[in-house]
Amino acid sequence: MLQVLKNNHRGAVDHGWLQSNHSFSFGHYYNPEQMGFGPLLVINEDRIEPARGFGTHGHENMEIISYVLSGALEHKDSMGNGSVIRYGDVQRMSAGTGVTHSEFNHSSTERVHFLQIWITPNVTGITPSYEEKHFDVASKSKQLRLIASPDGSDGSVLIHQDARVYASILNSTTLLTHSLAAGRTGYVHVIRGQVEVNGIQLTTGDALKIQAEAVIKFTNAVGAELLMFDLPY
Repeated sequence: MLQVLKNNHRGAVDHGWLQSNHSFSFGHYYNPEQMGFGPLLVINEDRIEPARGFGTHGHENMEIISYVLSGALEHKDSMGNGSVIRYGDVQRMSAGTGVTHSEFNHSSTERVHFLQIWITPNVTGITPSYEEKHFDVASKSKQLRLIASPDGSDGSVLIHQDARVYASILNSTTLLTHSLAAGRTGYVHVIRGQVEVNGIQLTTGDALKIQAEAVIKFTNAVGAELLMFDLPY
């Protein structure tokens, strides 16, 4: 089964300092047909105005991944971590028993643009933890680069769920495939550009839910950057 989620069907929020698009129900945006996909609960595409951001707030029992698309995102948390992440950086925070943090645009002149991804963990009540890694353009070009996994393999950040997240940058000369094991599902989110996935044309902001398919095939890409999730059913 292949189900397309079009960019213009995402929830749209404009708070002035924050413009956000929600792939799944989140906050005041509620869509009973889009309540997540397996353990993948949230994909928010956020754009924050200069020197603005999310004040200190709390999370529990959630794997939170930030993937910066442009600009500089400043993070501070109750575990004592503080950093500024930019394009190519992947940040993971396991909220566990509870953590507070803030996220601000580090720049006073340019917007920051990033994806915030929430994945429900397969274990609760753990000690909160934090990690960040950098994945350069070359490592993602013409291949699926593992950026998050349950065992931190291949230099990926470690998440507490049987899920694997890949990033890729593709062009028209690339044919790329990924095999899905029995009982696994796939989810593709197009960050920018366009690409065909199993013969379906997707463009910026589109996504594809993939079930009961043995292979995910990427073809005919034009300036494409994407995330692919290999998930338990």
